[in-house]
Amino acid sequence: MSGVGKTVCVTGASGYIASWLVKFLLEHGYAVKASVRDPKDPKKTDHLLKLDGAKERLHLFKANLLEEGSFDAAVEGCDGVFHTASPFYHNVTDPQAELIDPAVKGTLNVLGSCSKASSVKRVVVTSSVAAVAYNGRPRTPDVVVDETWFSDPDLCKQTKMWYVLSKTLAEEAAWKFSKEKGLDIVTINPAMVIGPLLQPTLNTSAAAIANLLNGSQTYPNASFGWVNVKDVANAHIQAFEIPSANGRYCLVERVAHYSEIVEILRKHYPSFNLPQKCADDKPFVPIYQVSREKVKSLGIEYIPLEQSIKETVDSLKENNFISVGGGGGGGHHQICEEIRK
Repeated sequence: MSGVGKTVCVTGASGYIASWLVKFLLEHGYAVKASVRDPKDPKKTDHLLKLDGAKERLHLFKANLLEEGSFDAAVEGCDGVFHTASPFYHNVTDPQAELIDPAVKGTLNVLGSCSKASSVKRVVVTSSVAAVAYNGRPRTPDVVVDETWFSDPDLCKQTKMWYVLSKTLAEEAAWKFSKEKGLDIVTINPAMVIGPLLQPTLNTSAAAIANLLNGSQTYPNASFGWVNVKDVANAHIQAFEIPSANGRYCLVERVAHYSEIVEILRKHYPSFNLPQKCADDKPFVPIYQVSREKVKSLGIEYIPLEQSIKETVDSLKENNFISVGGGGGGGHHQICEEIRK
């Protein structure tokens, strides 16, 4: 589909998924109004300004998730809005201020701006499998997680899964607001997103792979869904362009235990000093299935996990985020303390 003559807004445009989204939107011919916290920070904007079509059709806007009305200018006159801005990191000292407020208030601020703009036909919200799969129900190989699952905020609080809580509360708030205001929203719920990086900084999910290659002694006892960033960006665009798209879409190419990720890395990158053992002696956290039924309607044909891992590593090398041959630090534990249970 062509976006020629259409204008869309992308919030948090310098982020990992958002950067690919901006790239693909420009390639589709859209004019893109991109919000960033600091348009003057070259680390946040240079990679966007270099994209094909950026000179003619990319406009940067300053906006802050916690500031009501700060997205009004970016959203005004747009046919669609992609709300991707939400913090994702693990060394949290104040979960409310660092994760929950930006996720929940930020979502409501963006949707508030959308509800004022009569031009906006649909809002695509970047949620997460974090808002789907953490409800105390067993996740074993014969269990299929699908879009009808919702994470349980009380369980998240009890287990201190603050990132999971932030995404769960933000998505709940988005659905409630959209029903009250009659906004057409769709959510995209990806698992761990990997693949090539466009931005010059290391994001949390790509760091999961970098840590394994940078001399980490052990790998986490955790099973996650994994999906390529390009598939996620494409799914956002399809969710906007396909009139019948609705509700939530879980995006998972496959669920794999960290031991499997290490084996794939070992096969393709034998020179790296990869971890030989698991971080604990407990039985491996089981894998489970995530339904692909609904996402088929978006026409996404997933890039296989093995290829996604190779693309991630090549990109990490190119950006000097891994020391070739391994060795060096490795704080891999942080990545899954939030989302491991």
